[in-house]
Amino acid sequence: MSVVDISNLTKKFGKFTALDGVDLQVNQGEIVGFIGPNGAGKSTTIRVLLGILKATRGNAKIFGLDAWKDAVEIHKRIAYVPGDVNLWPNLTGGEVIDLFMSLRGKAYPKKRDELIEKFELDPSKKCRTYSKGNRQKVALIAAFATDADLYILDEPTSGLDPLMERLFQESILEVKEAGKSVLLSSHILSEVERLCDTVAIIRQGKIIESGSLEDLRHLTRTSLLVKTKEPIVRVADLKGVHEVVEKAEGLSFQVDTEELNNIMQYITPFGIVKLESAPPTLEDLFMRHYEGTEEVGGGS
Repeated sequence: MSVVDISNLTKKFGKFTALDGVDLQVNQGEIVGFIGPNGAGKSTTIRVLLGILKATRGNAKIFGLDAWKDAVEIHKRIAYVPGDVNLWPNLTGGEVIDLFMSLRGKAYPKKRDELIEKFELDPSKKCRTYSKGNRQKVALIAAFATDADLYILDEPTSGLDPLMERLFQESILEVKEAGKSVLLSSHILSEVERLCDTVAIIRQGKIIESGSLEDLRHLTRTSLLVKTKEPIVRVADLKGVHEVVEKAEGLSFQVDTEELNNIMQYITPFGIVKLESAPPTLEDLFMRHYEGTEEVGGGS
C-alpha cells in the first residue's frame, strides 16, 4: 500500500525550476532514503508534502489525500523533524515536547520519558540554553513519542554525536517494526545504507536513480587490490576498469560490478597471490553521479 505517492511533481519559483517532474513513492512499513546535495530539491519536495508549498504541476498525495488541500487532516497522522530545529527560547525542552505531543491529540508520557532518558536530554533546561544537537533531540523525542503513521525526517541527525545517531537509528528501526513508514532525507550515506529499503537520488530537481540498494548495486564499482606472481598487463584497457594505481602491496583499481567476473577471469592466469576486495557502497554510487559536477548552493 502506497503511503506517499508523488507523480510528475514540478515546483517553480519564478523562472527557476526547483523540482522537475519528480516521482517518488513510500509504501507502508518502508523506509525510503532521499539523498542529494544542497540545492538538489529534497527540502522543497518535503515542503510540498507538508502542505507548506503548493506544487506548480503534478500530484503529491499522502494516505491518498492531497498534500495541499488536505494538509490539516494529513498532519494528524504524520510526524516531521527538520534539519534545523527552532524552539521557543523561554520554554523548557520538556514543555516543548509536551506541547508538540498535545497538538497530536494523544499523549504517551511513558514513551516520552523513555526517550528523554535514552537520548540523555535534560528536559528542565530552557531551550535558549540548548546546543543544536539538543534542539534536534527535542524534535526527535516529540516525533517518536507519538503514534504517527508516517515520519518525514529532513536531515534529522544534524548536530548529533555518533552515539546519538546510533540511538536515532534504533528508534527508526523500532518504528519500521511497528509497520510505520519513513521518508528519510539525509547527507549521511552510511545511515541511509544501513536503514533504508529503497533509495531515491535527486539531482537538480530530478530523480536520477531510484530503487532498492540491490537494484542500484550494478551502478557501483568494487575496489580491488591484487598481487600476482607475474605483472598484470594492460588491465587499464579492459572494459569496466577505472583508477588503476601501482602500489607496493599490489595493483589497485576499481571495477564496474557488472564486469567483475570478466576481470577476474583475465587476471587469474597471472597467478593471484593476494586479493582484497571492498564491496560497493551507496557513497560510491552517489559520488559517481556527482563526479565532475558542482553542487548547487542555497537551500535543498
